[in-house]
Amino acid sequence: MIRIIQQREKCIGCNACVEAADYRWRISRQDGKCTLVGGKEKRGFYSLLVDDHELEDNILAKDNCPVNIIQVVQL
Repeated sequence: MIRIIQQREKCIGCNACVEAADYRWRISRQDGKCTLVGGKEKRGFYSLLVDDHELEDNILAKDNCPVNIIQVVQL
């Protein structure tokens, strides 16, 4: 299992995470920021537990994020 964590308020909406893992990330039509699909918000951070098969794509999303607001933790 892996945990994906996003600090959404600091997102600049560059779309890099969507390009890396479009099944897990979406651009919001309301504010233009990226949204972690299925993520639950707690104190400004969105997080989600997913299976290991998503690891590679989401590490790419994390590495491509220019504002470093995505964390991927292998559990």
